[in-house]
Amino acid sequence: MSAILVPIDVPSIYLHAGHKVSLPKRMALCTPDMKMAIFRLGEAVREKGGLFALSDLFRSYEMQLQAALDYESKKKSAYSPRPGSSLHESGRAFDVDLGGLKMGLDKFWTLAASVGVVPINAEPDPKLSEAWHFECRGSHQLVYDYYKSGKGKNFKTPYAAMAASAILAVGIRHDRFLENASAARLQSGLIRLGYEIGNLDGAIGPRSIMALQDMGLADTELDQQLKGVETKLQLRFAEEYFDSVPEEVALAP
Repeated sequence: MSAILVPIDVPSIYLHAGHKVSLPKRMALCTPDMKMAIFRLGEAVREKGGLFALSDLFRSYEMQLQAALDYESKKKSAYSPRPGSSLHESGRAFDVDLGGLKMGLDKFWTLAASVGVVPINAEPDPKLSEAWHFECRGSHQLVYDYYKSGKGKNFKTPYAAMAASAILAVGIRHDRFLENASAARLQSGLIRLGYEIGNLDGAIGPRSIMALQDMGLADTELDQQLKGVETKLQLRFAEEYFDSVPEEVALAP
């Protein structure tokens, strides 16, 4: 089973008839571990008298492309990359309303860290672009670390490799792997399970085969290999595969 995206009812910055409403359903999807993190952050912010409200969460391929085109045409000022490079596409990134938090950004960083959520910026300065952007990277941080250490070399940055891994994991289109998405997803899984296979490139080479042999999967078809790898991923990273929290995050402090 691939990782899943689950619905979440979470406050947003958007208004209807003068009242704030939940995040639109087309954006209100995330991975189970992100849902847990959002639920806990919502509770923690509410206890301190603030409101945890989002402007963005999940973006489909089409939504990400439109956001990138809007940025490139200067229709919007906030940076948005082309599809394939954003954790929004995997339901692993959110943009939060900083004003509604009723606390300093440094304090929110501490709360976020306690539930496995990290900022994209290096310092808690609300004046910085993307100060509102936070991520629940889950096991895909391992892909980032793998590339940062030089074990993979075919992406421009470790972040791009991590984003590709997270997007593939939930079965979302990635233009780099249109013909070999299953093989690339398999490789992502092997890396996250600790195997050194070279590049995440969708080409099953000798090092990937050695890893599959170690798992007793080398003599099976790709579908069975993928199923076997993802079964092990489910055991090691269960919070990414199984939804165990309520759908709704309270709308008011």
